Amino acid sequence: MRTFTIVGVSFLVLLTAGAGWIWFELNGNINTFDAGGLSKNRPGASAAGKNVLVIGSDSRAGDNKKLGGGQGDIGRSDTAFLLHVYGDDEHAVGISIPRDTLVDIPPCKLPNGNWTNGASQQMFNSAFSVGDTAKGNPACTQNTVEKLTGLRVDHTIVVDFAGFSSMTSAVGGVDVCVPKDLYQGDLNPNLGSRGDLVFRKGEQKVSGQKALDYVRVRHGIGDGSDIGRIQRQQAFVSSMIKKVKSEGFDPTTLLPLANAATKSMTVDPGLGSADKLLSFAMSMKNIDLHNIKFVTMPWRYQGSRVAVVQPDADRLWAALRADETVDGKDAGKKGGEKKKDDKPSPAATVSGAGVNVSVVNGTRTNGLAARAAGALKEHGYRITATSTAAGRDEATTVIEFGPGEADHARTLSRLFPGSFVRGTADHSITVTLGRDYVTAPASPTASASSSAPVPSEVADKARSADDNPCSNLTYG
Repeated sequence: MRTFTIVGVSFLVLLTAGAGWIWFELNGNINTFDAGGLSKNRPGASAAGKNVLVIGSDSRAGDNKKLGGGQGDIGRSDTAFLLHVYGDDEHAVGISIPRDTLVDIPPCKLPNGNWTNGASQQMFNSAFSVGDTAKGNPACTQNTVEKLTGLRVDHTIVVDFAGFSSMTSAVGGVDVCVPKDLYQGDLNPNLGSRGDLVFRKGEQKVSGQKALDYVRVRHGIGDGSDIGRIQRQQAFVSSMIKKVKSEGFDPTTLLPLANAATKSMTVDPGLGSADKLLSFAMSMKNIDLHNIKFVTMPWRYQGSRVAVVQPDADRLWAALRADETVDGKDAGKKGGEKKKDDKPSPAATVSGAGVNVSVVNGTRTNGLAARAAGALKEHGYRITATSTAAGRDEATTVIEFGPGEADHARTLSRLFPGSFVRGTADHSITVTLGRDYVTAPASPTASASSSAPVPSEVADKARSADDNPCSNLTYG
């Protein structure tokens, strides 16, 4: 979660660098990854909100070597989260995805141009290491997140240890709280002794290597797991964002921070210049601290690993597709409050008279195709076939149409909010149901905003970016 600072902070500081040699220097700092590694079968883009995947790399290559991290020069993902920026550009939520989560890794592109076959029940962070390169495989991680969530990732950002360390130093340190005294042996359980005191209990300011140690420590605090440190990392990110905002637009602070941030970045081509970053920054400038929330994907322990809790996780992803905040408000309305709409739902006026549709169950939930077929018949559609897909693990409902059927397919998509519509060579319309439909109402006629309430435990545990980092010394 330390890497949220790249989105919430470095975009902010880019606003201070308007022209001249400073702009050119920042432009030269930014590295991009090959978008040719992105899946050809991606979820459809959403008209509401933007999704940004943020990945922290713990490779020991280059300047990262002296800061610790993974063994060798292979890029590894230390932490990752999906940032959803809502359609009103006034709210955002960061969803942590624990690195030990068991997920399906889809086919990914290797450095030699070949593609893997994909694999099931693999640790989430292993996607970043596919190909065994020092820079990692951001495209593979993006493919994995899109398969897991059914959400289209608009941008992906990777930040490394050296960049994170430099950023915390550039802002003059970040205020944190530590629930107990921590020693060298807590940072390195293989040390064989307690060692020297590294962090005293209570409030303090950290930067550089010490800030990195704070967000990475797993032992001697909490339950010793990756899960145990997520809340601490969220609190750190909130504190850093507060620090930057409190400094205002002071070039003496923000320009060194911008330089450190852009040097640490590897981004998709859509953010591959200072101009592109600035444009994205401007779209986020109205998000206040109290409207930035942090939550963790619904999870449970499965032995020494982490399993995704269903259907709670799919309800969360569906809520984001509907652009709903985790506290149950509607971010699509200015001011954030839900408002009643006297207009009929988009689905209410759908007529499928004379249109042939086949329905395929792309999930592991039995009876889903029959349920959808019955609902479609209520709208006048003629069901030509129902079947079950071989893979049965689609996250998002896909509507495929043949020549001359585009208008019918777009009308049909109003019954399946968030579905992905694409053309094929077949002279027909096929609906392949994804996990998003599992959590939809019994009939696909409700509006998207009512189809998937956020699980209450997720909403209850949401952390606001303006929370006091010292309000709870038991986190960790």
